[in-house]
Amino acid sequence: MAAPDAERPVVLAVSPHLDDAAFSAGALLAGLAARGAQVRVVTVFTAGVPGPEGFALACQTDKGFSPDVDYMALRRAEDEAAMAALGARAVHLGLEEAPHRGYSSAAALFGPVVAGDEDAPEAVAAALEQELARPGTPSPDIVLGPAALGEHVDHRHVRDALELLSRRHGLPVVRWDDLPYALRLPAGVGGAHARPATAAETGAKLTACASYPSQLGFQFGDVAAMADALRPRVERFSSDPERTVPQGRPGRQGIRRRDG
Repeated sequence: MAAPDAERPVVLAVSPHLDDAAFSAGALLAGLAARGAQVRVVTVFTAGVPGPEGFALACQTDKGFSPDVDYMALRRAEDEAAMAALGARAVHLGLEEAPHRGYSSAAALFGPVVAGDEDAPEAVAAALEQELARPGTPSPDIVLGPAALGEHVDHRHVRDALELLSRRHGLPVVRWDDLPYALRLPAGVGGAHARPATAAETGAKLTACASYPSQLGFQFGDVAAMADALRPRVERFSSDPERTVPQGRPGRQGIRRRDG
């Protein structure tokens, strides 16, 4: 018999984009869910913007989608399928991706923060606080999020937002190595803790990652290339996440928003 929710550990993964958590920590999340944890994956930058232009429009047309396709709705549906494969609940926070916030090229995504975007970490932190403050939402036992390897600006903003939440609320944050960016970095760069996955966890992860067909061609080439790249890759974290997750927990309510 499954344990009551109040006794199950709560795992919160905060993903910049609709695929990052699966690519970077999918095996861990699948393993924790299989052992009874309540796993929620909150993806931050998920908003659709009507009539995208310029680089924002190119981000979908370059992947073969016509301008009239609701690209982010398609991606949110992919994410729902991916999270189901991991045994996790998908939550979409609804903030706009960098191409809609003044970043006008692929190179700009990995460069300095543009004018007007300096307060994005605070905006992300406030949105997460609001999500965690919903009535009945238990406080997480562990928060997972990006180390921002690769330096994508959205990943940097989420990393910095989680640092804000950790200081304000004492939330235990463990950072993952961002995949596929970490595949292109020298050996030895990244998290100190390597976590080998079981065959079942790897299978669940690859199924989840294959649920993002809109991104696989751009990121890997195809499903087979994705599996070849990620199957042998050990997920790495800033510290051992499983040492932070308790076997059982008393029921605890979520954090309070700072505005009330």
